[in-house]
Amino acid sequence: MTKARARHILVATEEQCNELKTKIENGEDFAEIARKYSTCPSGRNGGDLGEFGPGMMVREFDEVVFSAPLNEVQGPVKTQFGYHLLEVTSRS
Repeated sequence: MTKARARHILVATEEQCNELKTKIENGEDFAEIARKYSTCPSGRNGGDLGEFGPGMMVREFDEVVFSAPLNEVQGPVKTQFGYHLLEVTSRS
């Protein structure tokens, strides 16, 4: 079974998600942004979600995590929880 490791930032609005994506694209550290802004408990760990397989996260999340290029920030991705920036750090 395919496994992936990813990190994410969860915020309430698409606007804030886009603002944070711009900060990261301009060189700010993903993990620091996650610690400062993410509303998910994983934010304390720089947004790291650990390793997981298909179906362990919501569908919208899986679609990105198991298809996006590695180490590129994706998003905003809307789920029932809010808006996410996702970065797949490994897949096997």
